[in-house]
Amino acid sequence: MQVVFFFFYPLQLPHVFVNCVEYFTSRLLLEEILIQLQSCCSETEQTSHVPCDTFNDFVRLFKQAVVSRELQDQTLYIVLDRAEQLREMEANILPAFLRLQELTDRNVTVVLLSEIVWELFRPNIGCFEPFTLYFPDYSIGHLQKILSQNHPPEYSADFYAAYINILLGVFYMVCRDLKELQHLAVLNFSKYCEPVVRGEANERDTRKLWKNIEPHLKKAMQTVYLREISSSQWERLQCDNREPGQLKGLSAHTHVELPYYSKFLLIAAYLASYNPVRTDKRFFLKHHGKIRKTNFMKKHEKTSNHLLGPKPFPLDRLLAILYSIVDNRVAPTANIFSQITSLVTLQLLSMVGHNDQLDGPRYKCTVSLDFIRAIAR
Repeated sequence: MQVVFFFFYPLQLPHVFVNCVEYFTSRLLLEEILIQLQSCCSETEQTSHVPCDTFNDFVRLFKQAVVSRELQDQTLYIVLDRAEQLREMEANILPAFLRLQELTDRNVTVVLLSEIVWELFRPNIGCFEPFTLYFPDYSIGHLQKILSQNHPPEYSADFYAAYINILLGVFYMVCRDLKELQHLAVLNFSKYCEPVVRGEANERDTRKLWKNIEPHLKKAMQTVYLREISSSQWERLQCDNREPGQLKGLSAHTHVELPYYSKFLLIAAYLASYNPVRTDKRFFLKHHGKIRKTNFMKKHEKTSNHLLGPKPFPLDRLLAILYSIVDNRVAPTANIFSQITSLVTLQLLSMVGHNDQLDGPRYKCTVSLDFIRAIAR
Protein backbone atom coordinates (compact mmCIF):
# COMPACT_ATOMS: atom_id res chain seq x y z
CA MET A 1 0.00 0.00 0.00
CA GLN A 2 2.89 2.36 0.73
CA VAL A 3 4.03 2.00 -2.89
CA VAL A 4 0.72 3.61 -3.92
CA PHE A 5 1.01 6.48 -1.45
CA PHE A 6 4.64 7.33 -2.18
CA PHE A 7 4.71 6.74 -5.93
CA PHE A 8 1.34 6.86 -7.69
CA TYR A 9 -0.46 9.56 -5.70
CA PRO A 10 2.28 12.25 -5.80
CA LEU A 11 2.76 11.76 -9.55
CA GLN A 12 -1.02 11.60 -10.11
CA LEU A 13 -0.73 8.48 -12.23
CA PRO A 14 -3.98 6.66 -13.14
CA HIS A 15 -3.94 3.45 -11.14
CA VAL A 16 -6.07 0.73 -9.58
CA PHE A 17 -5.08 -0.86 -6.26
CA VAL A 18 -6.63 -4.19 -5.23
CA ASN A 19 -5.78 -6.44 -2.29
CA CYS A 20 -6.04 -10.07 -3.42
CA VAL A 21 -6.82 -11.26 0.12
CA GLU A 22 -9.87 -9.03 0.32
CA TYR A 23 -11.05 -9.94 -3.20
CA PHE A 24 -10.31 -13.64 -3.01
CA THR A 25 -12.12 -14.94 -6.12
CA SER A 26 -11.43 -14.12 -9.75
CA ARG A 27 -14.90 -12.60 -10.22
CA LEU A 28 -14.58 -10.30 -7.20
CA LEU A 29 -11.09 -9.28 -8.28
CA LEU A 30 -11.99 -8.46 -11.90
CA GLU A 31 -15.16 -6.60 -10.92
CA GLU A 32 -13.30 -4.48 -8.35
CA ILE A 33 -10.69 -3.49 -10.95
CA LEU A 34 -13.45 -2.36 -13.32
CA ILE A 35 -15.28 -0.45 -10.55
CA GLN A 36 -12.10 1.40 -9.53
CA LEU A 37 -11.34 2.08 -13.18
CA GLN A 38 -14.69 3.81 -13.55
CA SER A 39 -13.88 6.24 -10.73
CA CYS A 40 -10.18 6.68 -11.45
CA CYS A 41 -10.58 9.93 -13.40
CA SER A 42 -13.84 11.38 -12.04
CA GLU A 43 -14.22 11.02 -8.27
CA THR A 44 -17.66 12.67 -8.24
CA GLU A 45 -19.31 10.37 -10.76
CA GLN A 46 -21.31 7.48 -9.27
CA THR A 47 -19.85 4.08 -10.07
CA SER A 48 -22.08 1.11 -10.85
CA HIS A 49 -21.60 -2.60 -10.37
CA VAL A 50 -20.10 -4.28 -13.41
CA PRO A 51 -20.82 -8.03 -13.69
CA CYS A 52 -17.78 -9.88 -14.99
CA ASP A 53 -17.76 -13.69 -15.03
CA THR A 54 -14.75 -14.54 -17.22
CA PHE A 55 -11.46 -12.97 -18.22
CA ASN A 56 -12.78 -12.54 -21.78
CA ASP A 57 -15.56 -10.33 -20.37
CA PHE A 58 -12.95 -8.44 -18.37
CA VAL A 59 -10.85 -7.72 -21.48
CA ARG A 60 -13.89 -6.43 -23.36
CA LEU A 61 -15.13 -4.25 -20.48
CA PHE A 62 -11.61 -3.01 -19.76
CA LYS A 63 -11.24 -1.73 -23.33
CA GLN A 64 -14.58 0.08 -23.09
CA ALA A 65 -13.67 1.66 -19.74
CA VAL A 66 -10.32 2.91 -21.03
CA VAL A 67 -11.98 4.53 -24.05
CA SER A 68 -14.80 6.09 -22.00
CA ARG A 69 -12.32 7.56 -19.50
CA GLU A 70 -10.07 8.86 -22.29
CA LEU A 71 -7.03 6.98 -21.01
CA GLN A 72 -5.81 5.75 -24.39
CA ASP A 73 -2.79 8.10 -24.33
CA GLN A 74 -1.83 7.37 -20.72
CA THR A 75 -0.27 4.41 -18.97
CA LEU A 76 -2.73 2.76 -16.60
CA TYR A 77 -1.30 0.84 -13.62
CA ILE A 78 -3.04 -2.12 -11.98
CA VAL A 79 -1.46 -2.88 -8.60
CA LEU A 80 -2.27 -6.30 -7.11
CA ASP A 81 -1.21 -6.54 -3.47
CA ARG A 82 -0.59 -9.98 -1.92
CA ALA A 83 -0.30 -11.33 -5.45
CA GLU A 84 0.60 -14.82 -4.26
CA GLN A 85 -3.12 -15.30 -3.59
CA LEU A 86 -3.62 -15.50 -7.36
CA ARG A 87 -2.37 -19.10 -7.09
CA GLU A 88 -5.65 -20.01 -5.40
CA MET A 89 -7.73 -18.76 -8.35
CA GLU A 90 -8.25 -20.25 -11.81
CA ALA A 91 -5.10 -21.34 -13.59
CA ASN A 92 -5.49 -18.76 -16.39
CA ILE A 93 -5.77 -15.67 -14.15
CA LEU A 94 -2.09 -15.03 -13.39
CA PRO A 95 -0.80 -15.73 -16.96
CA ALA A 96 -3.58 -13.51 -18.36
CA PHE A 97 -2.63 -10.59 -16.09
CA LEU A 98 0.98 -10.94 -17.21
CA ARG A 99 -0.13 -10.59 -20.85
CA LEU A 100 -2.85 -8.01 -20.23
CA GLN A 101 -1.19 -5.36 -22.40
CA GLU A 102 -1.10 -7.79 -25.31
CA LEU A 103 -4.69 -9.00 -24.78
CA THR A 104 -6.23 -5.52 -24.47
CA ASP A 105 -3.96 -3.68 -26.93
CA ARG A 106 -3.80 -0.85 -24.38
CA ASN A 107 -0.96 0.83 -22.52
CA VAL A 108 -1.42 -0.93 -19.17
CA THR A 109 1.13 -2.13 -16.62
CA VAL A 110 0.35 -4.79 -13.99
CA VAL A 111 2.34 -4.53 -10.75
CA LEU A 112 2.41 -7.63 -8.52
CA LEU A 113 3.30 -7.00 -4.86
CA SER A 114 4.29 -10.02 -2.80
CA GLU A 115 6.42 -11.00 0.18
CA ILE A 116 7.52 -14.30 -1.38
CA VAL A 117 9.79 -14.86 -4.35
CA TRP A 118 8.39 -15.26 -7.85
CA GLU A 119 9.68 -18.83 -8.17
CA LEU A 120 7.19 -20.01 -5.52
CA PHE A 121 4.07 -18.98 -7.41
CA ARG A 122 5.13 -19.22 -11.04
CA PRO A 123 2.37 -21.24 -12.79
CA ASN A 124 3.30 -24.68 -14.12
CA ILE A 125 1.54 -24.07 -17.44
CA GLY A 126 4.09 -21.40 -18.38
CA CYS A 127 3.65 -17.68 -18.59
CA PHE A 128 5.30 -14.41 -19.53
CA GLU A 129 8.18 -13.74 -17.11
CA PRO A 130 7.71 -10.43 -15.25
CA PHE A 131 10.45 -7.96 -14.47
CA THR A 132 11.42 -8.69 -10.84
CA LEU A 133 12.39 -5.89 -8.48
CA TYR A 134 13.54 -6.69 -4.95
CA PHE A 135 13.11 -4.15 -2.16
CA PRO A 136 15.64 -4.16 0.71
CA ASP A 137 14.61 -4.35 4.34
CA TYR A 138 13.73 -1.11 6.10
CA SER A 139 16.61 0.49 7.94
CA ILE A 140 16.15 1.40 11.58
CA GLY A 141 15.73 5.04 10.55
CA HIS A 142 12.95 4.17 8.10
CA LEU A 143 11.17 2.05 10.71
CA GLN A 144 11.46 4.83 13.28
CA LYS A 145 9.92 7.32 10.86
CA ILE A 146 7.08 5.02 9.72
CA LEU A 147 6.11 3.76 13.19
CA SER A 148 6.23 7.25 14.70
CA GLN A 149 3.49 8.41 12.33
CA ASN A 150 0.90 6.32 14.22
CA HIS A 151 1.17 8.19 17.52
CA PRO A 152 -2.10 8.56 19.52
CA PRO A 153 -3.53 12.10 19.52
CA GLU A 154 -3.63 12.31 23.33
CA TYR A 155 0.18 12.08 23.52
CA SER A 156 2.84 14.23 21.92
CA ALA A 157 4.77 13.08 18.87
CA ASP A 158 8.09 13.30 20.76
CA PHE A 159 6.76 11.05 23.54
CA TYR A 160 5.65 8.37 21.08
CA ALA A 161 8.89 8.69 19.07
CA ALA A 162 10.86 8.01 22.28
CA TYR A 163 8.75 4.91 22.86
CA ILE A 164 9.37 3.67 19.30
CA ASN A 165 13.10 4.28 19.79
CA ILE A 166 13.04 2.03 22.89
CA LEU A 167 10.97 -0.61 21.07
CA LEU A 168 13.37 -0.74 18.11
CA GLY A 169 16.35 -0.86 20.44
CA VAL A 170 14.97 -4.11 21.88
CA PHE A 171 13.45 -5.81 18.81
CA TYR A 172 15.39 -4.55 15.77
CA MET A 173 18.06 -7.26 15.94
CA VAL A 174 15.49 -10.09 15.92
CA CYS A 175 12.57 -8.59 14.00
CA ARG A 176 12.52 -6.15 11.08
CA ASP A 177 9.04 -6.92 9.78
CA LEU A 178 6.98 -3.72 9.74
CA LYS A 179 3.65 -5.42 10.48
CA GLU A 180 5.05 -7.34 13.43
CA LEU A 181 6.66 -4.20 14.86
CA GLN A 182 3.39 -2.29 14.45
CA HIS A 183 1.62 -5.07 16.36
CA LEU A 184 4.24 -4.94 19.14
CA ALA A 185 4.05 -1.14 19.32
CA VAL A 186 0.26 -1.19 19.82
CA LEU A 187 0.41 -4.11 22.24
CA ASN A 188 2.94 -2.59 24.68
CA PHE A 189 2.22 1.14 24.49
CA SER A 190 -0.36 1.13 27.31
CA LYS A 191 2.22 -0.39 29.66
CA TYR A 192 4.74 2.28 28.66
CA CYS A 193 2.21 5.01 29.53
CA GLU A 194 1.30 3.65 32.98
CA PRO A 195 3.71 5.86 35.02
CA VAL A 196 2.43 8.94 33.17
CA VAL A 197 -1.22 7.97 33.71
CA ARG A 198 -0.63 7.36 37.44
CA GLY A 199 1.22 10.66 37.77
CA GLU A 200 4.49 8.99 38.83
CA ALA A 201 6.45 10.41 35.90
CA ASN A 202 6.14 12.93 33.10
CA GLU A 203 6.60 12.36 29.38
CA ARG A 204 10.29 13.36 29.49
CA ASP A 205 11.24 11.05 32.35
CA THR A 206 12.61 8.34 30.07
CA ARG A 207 14.50 6.51 32.83
CA LYS A 208 11.36 5.69 34.85
CA LEU A 209 9.44 4.85 31.69
CA TRP A 210 12.19 2.47 30.57
CA LYS A 211 12.39 0.70 33.96
CA ASN A 212 8.63 0.15 33.85
CA ILE A 213 8.48 -1.23 30.30
CA GLU A 214 11.73 -3.27 30.24
CA PRO A 215 10.45 -6.53 31.84
CA HIS A 216 7.34 -6.52 29.66
CA LEU A 217 9.36 -6.08 26.48
CA LYS A 218 11.52 -9.04 27.52
CA LYS A 219 8.36 -11.15 27.85
CA ALA A 220 7.21 -10.00 24.42
CA MET A 221 10.63 -10.91 23.01
CA GLN A 222 9.97 -14.58 23.84
CA THR A 223 6.86 -14.66 21.64
CA VAL A 224 7.84 -12.44 18.70
CA TYR A 225 6.20 -13.77 15.49
CA LEU A 226 4.44 -16.50 17.54
CA ARG A 227 0.74 -15.78 18.13
CA GLU A 228 0.57 -17.89 21.28
CA ILE A 229 -2.20 -15.75 22.80
CA SER A 230 -4.53 -13.04 21.60
CA SER A 231 -3.93 -9.35 22.24
CA SER A 232 -6.67 -9.25 24.90
CA GLN A 233 -5.13 -12.23 26.73
CA TRP A 234 -1.71 -10.56 26.58
CA GLU A 235 -3.12 -7.35 28.09
CA ARG A 236 -4.76 -9.40 30.85
CA LEU A 237 -1.42 -11.02 31.63
CA GLN A 238 0.26 -7.61 31.70
CA CYS A 239 -2.24 -6.41 34.29
CA ASP A 240 -1.79 -9.55 36.44
CA ASN A 241 2.04 -9.56 36.05
CA ARG A 242 2.00 -13.24 35.08
CA GLU A 243 4.09 -15.18 32.60
CA PRO A 244 2.51 -16.11 29.24
CA GLY A 245 2.82 -19.82 30.03
CA GLN A 246 0.69 -19.42 33.16
CA LEU A 247 -2.50 -18.77 31.19
CA LYS A 248 -4.85 -21.75 31.38
CA GLY A 249 -5.65 -23.44 28.12
CA LEU A 250 -2.58 -22.01 26.41
CA SER A 251 -0.76 -24.38 24.07
CA ALA A 252 2.67 -23.10 23.13
CA HIS A 253 3.23 -22.14 19.53
CA THR A 254 -0.39 -22.79 18.49
CA HIS A 255 -0.22 -20.21 15.70
CA VAL A 256 2.96 -19.26 13.92
CA GLU A 257 3.76 -17.72 10.57
CA LEU A 258 6.78 -19.35 8.95
CA PRO A 259 8.38 -19.07 5.51
CA TYR A 260 7.29 -21.52 2.84
CA TYR A 261 10.15 -24.03 3.11
CA SER A 262 10.43 -23.66 6.90
CA LYS A 263 7.00 -25.29 7.20
CA PHE A 264 8.14 -28.28 5.17
CA LEU A 265 11.41 -28.42 7.11
CA LEU A 266 9.49 -28.56 10.39
CA ILE A 267 7.19 -31.31 9.09
CA ALA A 268 10.22 -33.28 7.84
CA ALA A 269 11.91 -32.81 11.23
CA TYR A 270 8.84 -34.15 13.04
CA LEU A 271 8.72 -37.20 10.76
CA ALA A 272 12.44 -37.82 11.33
CA SER A 273 12.07 -37.50 15.12
CA TYR A 274 9.11 -39.84 15.55
CA ASN A 275 9.63 -42.41 12.77
CA PRO A 276 12.40 -45.03 12.94
CA VAL A 277 15.09 -44.86 10.28
CA ARG A 278 14.11 -48.29 8.95
CA THR A 279 10.64 -46.99 7.94
CA ASP A 280 11.96 -44.19 5.69
CA LYS A 281 12.17 -46.47 2.68
CA ARG A 282 8.58 -47.63 3.16
CA PHE A 283 7.13 -44.13 3.73
CA PHE A 284 9.11 -41.94 1.33
CA LEU A 285 9.98 -44.12 -1.68
CA LYS A 286 7.41 -44.84 -4.38
CA HIS A 287 8.92 -48.17 -5.43
CA HIS A 288 10.31 -49.57 -2.22
CA GLY A 289 9.54 -53.24 -2.86
CA LYS A 290 8.32 -55.60 -0.18
CA ILE A 291 9.19 -54.83 3.42
CA ARG A 292 9.48 -57.94 5.57
CA LYS A 293 7.98 -57.57 9.03
CA THR A 294 10.54 -58.98 11.43
CA ASN A 295 9.93 -60.00 15.00
CA PHE A 296 11.77 -56.87 16.14
CA MET A 297 9.26 -54.64 14.39
CA LYS A 298 6.28 -56.55 15.77
CA LYS A 299 7.67 -56.31 19.30
CA HIS A 300 7.73 -52.51 19.21
CA GLU A 301 4.55 -51.89 17.21
CA LYS A 302 2.48 -51.59 20.39
CA THR A 303 4.75 -48.87 21.81
CA SER A 304 3.84 -45.38 20.58
CA ASN A 305 6.78 -43.30 19.45
CA HIS A 306 5.04 -40.25 20.93
CA LEU A 307 5.36 -41.80 24.38
CA LEU A 308 9.06 -42.43 23.84
CA GLY A 309 9.67 -38.81 22.85
CA PRO A 310 11.51 -37.29 19.86
CA LYS A 311 14.71 -38.95 18.68
CA PRO A 312 17.70 -37.04 17.26
CA PHE A 313 18.39 -37.25 13.55
CA PRO A 314 21.22 -36.10 11.25
CA LEU A 315 20.96 -33.24 8.78
CA ASP A 316 21.21 -35.54 5.76
CA ARG A 317 18.11 -37.47 6.82
CA LEU A 318 16.17 -34.22 7.36
CA LEU A 319 17.00 -33.02 3.85
CA ALA A 320 16.19 -36.42 2.30
CA ILE A 321 12.69 -36.39 3.84
CA LEU A 322 12.25 -32.74 2.79
CA TYR A 323 13.00 -33.59 -0.86
CA SER A 324 10.44 -36.41 -0.80
CA ILE A 325 7.53 -34.39 0.64
CA VAL A 326 7.97 -31.23 -1.45
CA ASP A 327 6.42 -31.46 -4.91
CA ASN A 328 8.89 -29.25 -6.75
CA ARG A 329 12.63 -29.73 -6.78
CA VAL A 330 14.46 -28.07 -3.90
CA ALA A 331 18.12 -27.14 -4.22
CA PRO A 332 20.25 -27.36 -1.04
CA THR A 333 21.00 -23.63 -1.01
CA ALA A 334 22.18 -21.35 1.78
CA ASN A 335 18.57 -20.21 2.15
CA ILE A 336 17.47 -23.70 3.25
CA PHE A 337 20.30 -24.00 5.79
CA SER A 338 19.60 -20.53 7.18
CA GLN A 339 15.95 -21.49 7.71
CA ILE A 340 17.06 -24.54 9.70
CA THR A 341 19.12 -22.21 11.88
CA SER A 342 16.09 -19.94 12.32
CA LEU A 343 13.95 -22.89 13.46
CA VAL A 344 16.60 -23.67 16.07
CA THR A 345 16.60 -20.02 17.18
CA LEU A 346 12.79 -20.10 17.52
CA GLN A 347 13.21 -23.28 19.63
CA LEU A 348 11.05 -25.28 17.22
CA LEU A 349 14.09 -27.50 16.65
CA SER A 350 16.87 -28.22 19.12
CA MET A 351 20.46 -29.04 18.20
CA VAL A 352 21.89 -32.15 19.84
CA GLY A 353 25.65 -32.20 20.38
CA HIS A 354 28.12 -29.63 19.09
CA ASN A 355 28.75 -27.96 15.75
CA ASP A 356 32.33 -29.27 15.59
CA GLN A 357 31.29 -32.93 15.35
CA LEU A 358 32.84 -34.71 12.39
CA ASP A 359 29.62 -36.50 11.41
CA GLY A 360 27.64 -33.25 11.15
CA PRO A 361 24.99 -31.70 13.40
CA ARG A 362 22.04 -33.65 14.79
CA TYR A 363 18.64 -32.14 15.55
CA LYS A 364 15.48 -32.97 17.46
CA CYS A 365 11.94 -31.68 16.83
CA THR A 366 10.42 -29.98 19.90
CA VAL A 367 6.85 -29.23 18.77
CA SER A 368 3.69 -31.24 19.35
CA LEU A 369 1.57 -33.26 16.93
CA ASP A 370 -1.24 -30.67 17.08
CA PHE A 371 1.19 -27.97 16.02
CA ILE A 372 2.42 -30.04 13.07
CA ARG A 373 -1.17 -30.72 12.02
CA ALA A 374 -1.87 -26.98 12.01
CA ILE A 375 1.25 -26.34 9.93
CA ALA A 376 0.34 -29.15 7.50
CA ARG A 377 -3.15 -27.72 7.00
